[in-house]
Amino acid sequence: MWNVMKLYRRLLTKYPLATQAVQAGTLMAVGDQIAQNFVERKTVKELDFVRTAKFASIGFFIAGPATRSWYGVLDKYLGSKGGMVVLKKVAYDQLLFAPVFLMVLITVIGIFQRNKSQDLQIKLKEEYPEILLNNYKIWPMVQLLNFYFVPLQYQVLIVQSVAVVWNTYISYRTSLNKLK
Repeated sequence: MWNVMKLYRRLLTKYPLATQAVQAGTLMAVGDQIAQNFVERKTVKELDFVRTAKFASIGFFIAGPATRSWYGVLDKYLGSKGGMVVLKKVAYDQLLFAPVFLMVLITVIGIFQRNKSQDLQIKLKEEYPEILLNNYKIWPMVQLLNFYFVPLQYQVLIVQSVAVVWNTYISYRTSLNKLK
C-alpha cells in the first residue's frame, strides 16, 4: 500500500494533470458501473461497457483536467489558507463552476447518447434543474471540507472519490430516458 501511495505522489508531482485525468476517468467509470450493477440491476449480459467507456472518457478528457485547472485558478487568485478564502472558493466553485460544468456534462452525455439538438435541449430542460439542485445538497459541504483541510494537489482525488457516488447518480439520472 505504501508503494502505491509513493508512486501516486511521484506521478502527481511529475504529471499532475495527466494523473488527475486518469484518476477522474477511472472513478467516473466506477460510478457508471455501480449505477448499472446496483441501481439499474443489470445482469452481466446487459452491462453497457461502451457507456462505461464514455463515462471514463468524460472523466479523462473533461472532468479531471477541468477540475484540476479550476482548483489551480482558485488557489492562484484567492489563495490557499484562511476561512474567508475557503468560503470564497466554495462560493465561486458552486456559483460559477458547478452550473457550467453540469451543463457541459449533461450535454456531452446527451451527445454520447446520440441525442439530436432539440433532444439535447429537452434533456437539459428536464434534467439540469434537478441535477443542479441535488448538486447543492452535497457539494458545498464537500468543497468546504476539501478546500479547508486538503492540500491543492490532493483536492481532485478527494472530489473524485466522493464523486463516485455522485457519478453513480449522474449515470443513472441521465440514462433514465433510455431505460423507459
